[in-house]
Amino acid sequence: MYFSSRVEAGQLLAEQLATKYRFENSATIALDDGGVMIGAQIAAHLHTSLSMLLADQINLPMETLAIGGIGQDGSFTYNSTLSHIEIEEYVSEYYGYLEQEKLQKMHHMNELLGSGGLIRKDMLRGHNVILVSDGLMDPMSLDLAFAFLKPVRTTKVIVATPVATVQAVDRMHVLADEIFCLNVIDSGLPKEHYYDQKDVPDHATIVKTLEEIILKWR
Repeated sequence: MYFSSRVEAGQLLAEQLATKYRFENSATIALDDGGVMIGAQIAAHLHTSLSMLLADQINLPMETLAIGGIGQDGSFTYNSTLSHIEIEEYVSEYYGYLEQEKLQKMHHMNELLGSGGLIRKDMLRGHNVILVSDGLMDPMSLDLAFAFLKPVRTTKVIVATPVATVQAVDRMHVLADEIFCLNVIDSGLPKEHYYDQKDVPDHATIVKTLEEIILKWR
């Protein structure tokens, strides 16, 4: 399944979610920049807030493998696809590098938060939280999001995405209360492959979208 744009994909997800969550006590959280465009359609249709969870993966030196990721609150989550033995070996070998990467990632996220703090845990208590991405190619962003939400007493956590790999969907079944996924894939193609338009905006536009979402409720 392919989509003309993230707006179209967001509208399709919003229609599915509306049957259960329109006007309910819900909050929409984007997991990535493209997810803000998807989430804007969902939030406008369901009349929810829209925020963005800042998080970043930390890859091993000269590798594409992410050993884990750090959230905007400083929490670090290891890659769930790695065994405990693998994690211990990597941490032992790259401890100094990993600590430096954590500091650099936090510094960058603090700069972004300074231009408009993007999420507050106290606003999520007692809500159905809808986690939105424009494509989940691995479980890492899910693990980071659920680690961030762990201390929050949510009603439900729902994952909504236009496209996800089998590996990511398997992780959703472990973590989420409900899943809305339009297209399950097993290929290694990037998520951009599934959109005709390259419509991920710059950060300033993303922040503006987050700030103005209530004006776009329909």
